[in-house]
Amino acid sequence: MVSLPGSPATSLLRFLFLGLTTLASPSRAQVELHVPAGLTKLRAVEGAEVVLPAWYTLQGDQASTKPKPWEVPTVIWFLLEGKNMNMTQVLAHISGVTSSKPGASLVYPMPSRNVSLRLQGLQEKDSGPYLCSVNLQDSQGSVRGHSSKTLELNVLVPPAPPSCRLRGVPHVGTNVTLSCQSPRSKPAAQYQWVRSPPSSQVFFAPVLDAIRGSLNLKNLSTSMSGVYICKAHNEVGSAQCNVTLKVSTGPEATVVAGAVVGTMVGLGLLVGLVLLYQRRGKALEEPANDIKEDAIAPRTLPWPKGSDTISKNGTLSSVTSARALRPPQGPTRPGALSPTPSLSSQVLPSPRLPRTDGAHPQPISPSAGGVSSSALSRMGAVPVMVPAQSQAGSLV
Repeated sequence: MVSLPGSPATSLLRFLFLGLTTLASPSRAQVELHVPAGLTKLRAVEGAEVVLPAWYTLQGDQASTKPKPWEVPTVIWFLLEGKNMNMTQVLAHISGVTSSKPGASLVYPMPSRNVSLRLQGLQEKDSGPYLCSVNLQDSQGSVRGHSSKTLELNVLVPPAPPSCRLRGVPHVGTNVTLSCQSPRSKPAAQYQWVRSPPSSQVFFAPVLDAIRGSLNLKNLSTSMSGVYICKAHNEVGSAQCNVTLKVSTGPEATVVAGAVVGTMVGLGLLVGLVLLYQRRGKALEEPANDIKEDAIAPRTLPWPKGSDTISKNGTLSSVTSARALRPPQGPTRPGALSPTPSLSSQVLPSPRLPRTDGAHPQPISPSAGGVSSSALSRMGAVPVMVPAQSQAGSLV
């Protein structure tokens, strides 16, 4: 509320001066302002209207409600704002002229001893103490009296439409919280949660917090699905909102995470199988290249410098050294291995022929350490003539 435009400032100052003078002179205080007993504190709803009742009387004339012909009242209503009680003019009737802020008016036209104030289209900011001041003069301008009273107005605000929210994931076995909050309410709203039909249900503490507007639902089941309604209310009004709770049987987030993990595990197994297959393929392709450091090398048979026995098709079928036909020269070394030709590969050993230059080879009887001819015949050996080798290295 602001000061009234066009109000006569000089008259206002004169009114205040006369009022203070009247208060200082009790003999002249013949005016008494009244308000209803027990109605010093009024309450109204935002958007509505209210009447602040007040009237004045003269001493010795309490019953009369009509002013005397000589009465000239000056009436001003103020709103005291803030902690410092700053006075903001709401309405003024001075010298027969009434001015007021929008929505403010006198209930009865002047002149009248009833100086009640009507306020329309109330807002929350219109709350506060209202001061009514009446200064009475006669037709000659003499001050006959002054009086004032204070009324307190409290404008209440019904709850604004609240907003409903669902916090948590509504899966079977989990917990969720339904919240409800109204952005504006005077006094502060309280909240009530109910479940709409066909499964009607009313909730109370401790699952319901009526001050904060929260409803805690624990260990959800599919039967708890439905529409939940929150009602915000105070002493002058109410508003509501609703939220739909749908409890699912399987946690979707868990399913998605499981699918991702399963895919990653499958890819890992596939890569492992590919690597294993490649490794086994290399092992099969290069078996001979594997060298064992701790393996025992096979014993190499000594090849004699003498004549060799060669089969007719040009392959080496058996080799008989002249040393094998000789008797052993000394004791056999323990653990020494002597190769023994198989029956299929044994051939008739030829007696060693003496080397002669240009002479035909002559058969020589085997030594005592050799094998007899009859034994060789029984074994299926075939006699082979081995040419002698000259000193020049050519066969003779």
